[in-house]
Amino acid sequence: MSAISGISGSSYYSQIASGSKLQSAADGPSELAIVQKEKEQINGYNAGQRNAEDGKSVLNVADGAMSGIADSLQRMRELAIQASNTAVVTDDDRKAIQEEINQLKQGISDIANNTEFNTKKLLDGSNTDMHIAAGPDGSGPDLDTGNATLKALGIEDFDVTKKFSVDTIDNALKQVNSNRSSIGAQSNALDYTMGYNSQAAYNLTEATSRMEDTDIEKAVSELNKRNILQTYRFIMQKKQQDEERQKLSMFYM
Repeated sequence: MSAISGISGSSYYSQIASGSKLQSAADGPSELAIVQKEKEQINGYNAGQRNAEDGKSVLNVADGAMSGIADSLQRMRELAIQASNTAVVTDDDRKAIQEEINQLKQGISDIANNTEFNTKKLLDGSNTDMHIAAGPDGSGPDLDTGNATLKALGIEDFDVTKKFSVDTIDNALKQVNSNRSSIGAQSNALDYTMGYNSQAAYNLTEATSRMEDTDIEKAVSELNKRNILQTYRFIMQKKQQDEERQKLSMFYM
């Protein structure tokens, strides 16, 4: 007997119309339990996928801001080298150079203190709770977007009108580049997680469909067989009733 041959006639129509052969627990208790569990996992993977995408967006915002800081540091390095040219540059020249450096430092400070994602600060070192629930069970990585404040970069007091070293800017650039490398590695890890989530959800969806979805061709065939049998029984019952009436009529003749 087929898996659906024992169901009622109305259930055939319901299964064909809905596309699901598990209309209730009675249609397959164990199958329904498995399907519900798989659907929970699918929903978990899909939610993790969305969270991972949000995490990627966080990292992209942080990396873009770090890129702007790196550009400012490169300009500061040029100015610092220019100020080091004591054979030509005067004290007044260095004061003018420092004015531009101060503007660049202010720009870096603004980026570090104002870069946000959904009101969460990314580059000022204050946001230490950046968990991304990228897995189906809420597991996932903790993001680290670095600290790019002037103090963290060691350039808070950088001043070419006083004793200074270009190494100070070089060290700040190394730190920014290291932060960007870390951001890139975290982004690649999220890409892997997103790919895994997508494939896992796809495979589970296929498995669930095989267990839950109605085999339309088979259901229609079973329904036709059932209708034919019902029609045959009706005909046979009618024939039997006719024969009995005929016998009775002969008896009373």
